[in-house]
Amino acid sequence: MSNIFKTTLLLTVMTLLFMVVGRALGGENGMLLALVFAAVMNFVSYFFSDKIALAMYRAQPITRDDLPRVYNIVERLSQKVGLPTPKVYLIPSDSPNAFATGRNPHHASVAVTQGILGLLNDDELEGVIAHELGHVRNRDILISSIAATLAGAITWLAHIAQWGMIFGGYGGRNREDRGGGFAALIMIFLAPFAAMLIQLAVSRSREYGADDTGAHWTGNPYALASALAKIEAASRQAPLLATPSTAHLFIIQPFLGGMSFGNLFSTHPPTAKRIERLTGRPAEFLR
Repeated sequence: MSNIFKTTLLLTVMTLLFMVVGRALGGENGMLLALVFAAVMNFVSYFFSDKIALAMYRAQPITRDDLPRVYNIVERLSQKVGLPTPKVYLIPSDSPNAFATGRNPHHASVAVTQGILGLLNDDELEGVIAHELGHVRNRDILISSIAATLAGAITWLAHIAQWGMIFGGYGGRNREDRGGGFAALIMIFLAPFAAMLIQLAVSRSREYGADDTGAHWTGNPYALASALAKIEAASRQAPLLATPSTAHLFIIQPFLGGMSFGNLFSTHPPTAKRIERLTGRPAEFLR
């Protein structure tokens, strides 16, 4: 199944979901408003999802003069594999992490945090950037960026339903009012899970694919494996303040405060399994 088809399917499903929710909350008028909202969201998701994700983390564009270590790796790897050189961004966070975003290889960006630069050596940093360029080559970045925007929209819709119930109350006297209140209650509880399902659908297998691609390009799977181990360990000490709707973008899932059930709702495969796939050996050997 191509990424173009998956992206179209995702946008279609989310449009239908918005319309169903709109119908449940506001009848025919609600469904029409939801359709308009979905159309706007689809347009914004396709053309501006990358800018939204970068802005959320206050990522700043950098040039070769600003950060030659990172820029030179991005440029060298891009030329090696025949990709247009993406824009490079720096996220002002001490927590180590990185992500790629954009709608295609000609409109791609790679962002790294300040914290990753002091943690990794050059080979490990090259492995991380190769992984992110693997997402670009594998055409993962569009659907991942769109999923982040739509997941955020669903969560926002849940908050609206929640506030509607707070100010509208449960005291509707007719069946239609009670039905609307019930629909809002369903939305409050199900929307976060819908957002999580979007992330699960687009993330887990893609991380393995980007790991394989990045390791192949550098010829050094052990460097990427070492980087993954270091980033996860350091992230526990200095968690990245990330939103659940964008957690799937990062190379290592940010440790989000308040989340429970661990791997059940994780947007990434366990890091130990990724390391074992890269090296063919148990992850413990890197310690």
